[in-house]
Amino acid sequence: MRLSKNFLKGVRVNQVIQYLTYSDILMLSGWGLVSPIIAVFFTEQIEGGSVAIAGLAATIYFLTKSLVQIPVARFIDLKKGEWDDFWTMVAGTLLISVSAFLFVFARTPIHVYLIQVVYGVGGGLAYPAWLALFTRHIDKKEEGLEWSLYYTATDLGAALTAGLGGLLAATFGYRSLFVIVGFASLAGAAFLAGVTRKLKGHKIALKKIEIPLAV
Repeated sequence: MRLSKNFLKGVRVNQVIQYLTYSDILMLSGWGLVSPIIAVFFTEQIEGGSVAIAGLAATIYFLTKSLVQIPVARFIDLKKGEWDDFWTMVAGTLLISVSAFLFVFARTPIHVYLIQVVYGVGGGLAYPAWLALFTRHIDKKEEGLEWSLYYTATDLGAALTAGLGGLLAATFGYRSLFVIVGFASLAGAAFLAGVTRKLKGHKIALKKIEIPLAV
């Protein structure tokens, strides 16, 4: 009984962790609408589409992301302060959002492959910076709980949207669905603004200047 009363006593998740989590809930939930049916989109809506194209598209995304994220991670680690992390994260999130809108205009396999490159670059920029900020600001002695809260929230969001995506695609079409994904990602990007007041190195100390007055 005492355990149940004290289980969450004194737990306070700091503002940076909250906003990073809110951002990913929106973005991952948005992409959760299309992730389960993306292969169907490639085979039904792309000229000459096939399961092989879906597999190659996934390969291009992961390969691009893998090539980008290590240099990006090294760059932000070497820079002082956290504003470089923030803007790198924002740039990556915006590219991810743009890639969703680009799928609206995809007609051929080449279009898909190019969009996957954009998506991969966005992921390669966003994820290292996001992880760096989350790691630095996570509350001491609450690491396990805060990571678990993050994954629980994002997994529940993806679970709720996974089944909804197929219904929306059948009702309004795949291209309308990608518009929804794009706006959900942009909403996630907007939530990143909530971390700015807590970033290190964003304040400039100003010396007090006394101006003598003529008597």
